[in-house]
Amino acid sequence: MSLSKLIRDRLTTVFPDAEIELTDTGGGDHWHLVITSSHLTGLKRVRQHQAIYKPLHDLIQSNKIHALQITVK
Repeated sequence: MSLSKLIRDRLTTVFPDAEIELTDTGGGDHWHLVITSSHLTGLKRVRQHQAIYKPLHDLIQSNKIHALQITVK
């Protein structure tokens, strides 16, 4: 399974209504994520990012994801 698909699958499991745009911005380990989900509405930015990082934690720890730029709409 590609890393892109893995990231999408994990995020849609946590945020089932999510609209996700995921772009590899370099080397397969730098990503730009644009996500829209009612589950993130009303949360402060720090809480939004924590909720997004949680299902991706092991991928970040193992350096499969080295950089993740997040835009929440």
